[in-house]
Amino acid sequence: MNANKFSVDREEMVERQLRPRGIRDPGVLNAMRRIRREAFVPESIADEAYLDSALPIDCNQTISQPVIVAMMTEALQLSGDEKILEIGTGSGYQTAILATLAAEVFSIERHAELTRQAASRLAALEYNNVHLKTGDGTLGWPEEAPFDRILITAAAAECPPALWDQLREGGILIGPFGPPSEQVLYEMHKVGGRQRSKALTGCRFVPLVSATT
Repeated sequence: MNANKFSVDREEMVERQLRPRGIRDPGVLNAMRRIRREAFVPESIADEAYLDSALPIDCNQTISQPVIVAMMTEALQLSGDEKILEIGTGSGYQTAILATLAAEVFSIERHAELTRQAASRLAALEYNNVHLKTGDGTLGWPEEAPFDRILITAAAAECPPALWDQLREGGILIGPFGPPSEQVLYEMHKVGGRQRSKALTGCRFVPLVSATT
């Protein structure tokens, strides 16, 4: 498939998958229209990059369905000057979206091979506001805290306390929580140190694994 075909696929993704499901933020729509999703999936399934579904990547992980990426990003309510912590770098696609819309992104991945792949892709695309490391995402990145926004791309029974502690007062945390069969994507605002939560949608993510799991 050539670049023109992928460009058409991106436009169709925006118009047929994202807008009809309520994604309205112009920045999010433009980022997803510009960023080459096909560069973040295995070459063998590049022609499936814009399907309305999650796709497999290495290490038994997945790249999320486009509308979920858009929904999570829109819920962060980004203005462009935020410092973001992402838990679960995966392919690096969501990282690229965040890096396009925010000032700085710190992303943690537990699989060293995925960190390596994401670093290579993001460098090739000349993202210079992204910091990656391999580690236990449930512990966050305390030496860089606090963060204006935190995005968790793997599911846990509840929000890990260390991540909540690293969220700045007035910040927003987005993540999937609950038992495997009933995961819900939540938008959590930190107000007076307390959680003000809103359920966004039911979902299904790979599990958030800690060093003690």
